[in-house]
Amino acid sequence: MLFFYVRHGDPIYDPNQLTPLGKRQAEAVAKRLAAHGIDEIYASTSNRAIETAQPTCEILKKQMTLLDFANEDHAWRELAVVDNGRRGWMFHNPRFISLFAEKSVRDLGDDWYDHPELKQYDFKKGIDRIYEESDKFFASLGYEHDRHTGRYKVVAHNDKRVALFAHQGFGLAFLSCLLDIPYPFFTTHFDMCHTGVTVIEFKERDGYAYPLVLTLSSDSHIYKDGLPTNYNNHIRF
Repeated sequence: MLFFYVRHGDPIYDPNQLTPLGKRQAEAVAKRLAAHGIDEIYASTSNRAIETAQPTCEILKKQMTLLDFANEDHAWRELAVVDNGRRGWMFHNPRFISLFAEKSVRDLGDDWYDHPELKQYDFKKGIDRIYEESDKFFASLGYEHDRHTGRYKVVAHNDKRVALFAHQGFGLAFLSCLLDIPYPFFTTHFDMCHTGVTVIEFKERDGYAYPLVLTLSSDSHIYKDGLPTNYNNHIRF
């Protein structure tokens, strides 16, 4: 199986929709995915993810399946923090970025949220929800997650190309689960841009699949269509 994770296009968060640029990005990524061929299309129940997935559905003449567990509103309640009166993702917060790099946190691995400075928050609940629902999702595609070994038991061989359109805040937790990389490690070293495409091959060997990242948050479709290449609207490449 080839799994495509696509972040939504340039957004307006209130009201929840794409900007005109975001809609052009969605059309660009749709042409790219149509060239690959996608067999199943999933999207978060958030409108900005649905609007991003729609052009791909139209070109490929496929229906999308909505996944509420991927809606970023849930992750925002569980994994965002309030600092100086403002709420934001902890992976954008300098204090948490610094804390995530400390050996005392890194040594806890998957149990990072048990660190004394993190235990006061409800991070475990949010991470457990995303991990549990993510595992159910991949099990429905034929792959049962074995967390002890960081691989997936092949219950049903799958040759399909599957795409999920969702978010950054949710997606970083989702991909950390999929790849068995502890959340603090993943969020301080990886990111994803608007309509960035991450492709992961479920490479099967001896009854198990080992997820292999082929590309991470690629925006080649943005270049191809001549759209502005400002990374998430703040860094120009």
